Amino acid sequence: MADSGFTAADKLADPAEISTAVVVGHIRPDADAIGSVCATVAVLRQRGIDATGVIGQREPIATNLYTIPGCADIQLVERLPEADLVVTVDCGDLGRTGTCAEGIGAHDRVLVIDHHSSNTGFGTVDVIDPAAESTTAILHRWFTASGDGIDRDVAHALYAGLVTDTGSFRWGGAGMHLLAADLIGRGVDTRAVAVDLMDATTPESLRIIGRVLAGVETHPDGPGMTVLTADHATITETNPETIESLTEFIRATGQGVGVLLKENLPGVWSVSFRSTDHDVASVATSLGGGGHLLAAGATVRGTRGTVLAAVRRAVGGHAHPYTPENDA
Repeated sequence: MADSGFTAADKLADPAEISTAVVVGHIRPDADAIGSVCATVAVLRQRGIDATGVIGQREPIATNLYTIPGCADIQLVERLPEADLVVTVDCGDLGRTGTCAEGIGAHDRVLVIDHHSSNTGFGTVDVIDPAAESTTAILHRWFTASGDGIDRDVAHALYAGLVTDTGSFRWGGAGMHLLAADLIGRGVDTRAVAVDLMDATTPESLRIIGRVLAGVETHPDGPGMTVLTADHATITETNPETIESLTEFIRATGQGVGVLLKENLPGVWSVSFRSTDHDVASVATSLGGGGHLLAAGATVRGTRGTVLAAVRRAVGGHAHPYTPENDA
C-alpha cells in the first residue's frame, strides 16, 4: 500500500470538517485491535477531534488488555454511537465490527485501516496493507507521515499490537525491528508489555490449558490438521486471555494447519486457524471468515461434530501451500 493513502485518510479525518469520531475495533479483540483503537483515539484527540473508542459487543474483553494505555476508556456497545466520522481498525470485514456493523454500513464517512489480506474494503476510504505486520504498524506510518505526536502512551499501544501480532518478532520483515526500535526509543517498557500481554498466568489457568491440551486431536485432511477444543463450559470457567493463549499451541504444531475450536456461546463456535506453511486465510474465507495468510478465523454454528466436519472439509479443499511471494 502506498503511503499516499494517508492523504485521503487525513482529508476524511480533517478536524476542520468534523468534530466527533468513533473508533471501532473488532469483536473479541486482541492486542492489535485494542492498541489500534487506543492509539487512534489519542491521536485524533490531539488533532482536536472528540474521539471515542468502542467494541461492538457486551462480553468483557480480556483483562490483560487493560494494561494498554486508554483501554479502560473503551466502551462496549450494543450499537454504533453517533459521530461525524467512523474509523475501523484491525477489522477484516464489516461483520467483525459486531453490533456496530449496521450503523457503519449506513454511515457516509468511514475510514477503514487494516492489514488482513482478506479485507476487500468497506469504507469511504480504505487504507489496507496486507504486507504490514500489524494494524498498529500502519497507524505508525500514518501518524508519522501526518506529523502527529507519538508520546509514550501511544507508542505503548502501537508496540502492543506489533509484538503480539508478530509472535514476539518471530515472523515479519526487517521493518518491524526498525519500528520496534522507534517505539522503544519513545519510552516503551518492553519487559512490562511482554509480561502483561503474553507471559502472565495463574495455576488455575495452567490446569485448564493442560486439560484442553490433553484432548488434542489430529486429522489427515489436506496437509494435516491438529485440533484443540474449548467448549462453552471450559470458556465460562476461565478468562478470555487463557483461552486465547491456546492459539500459540496450535501455531507451534509444525507443518500443516492448527485449529482451535472455541464455543463462545452454546452452538456458536469461533474457529481459529494457524499455520507456518499453508494459506489459512482461504480456509477461513470459505467458512465466511477471513484473516491473514498464516492466521485467520471464522464463526461456525452447530454442534462440535458438525463444526469439525465443516472445518475438515475446508482445510482439505482450501489449505494451499504458502510461500513468502504470496504475502507480497
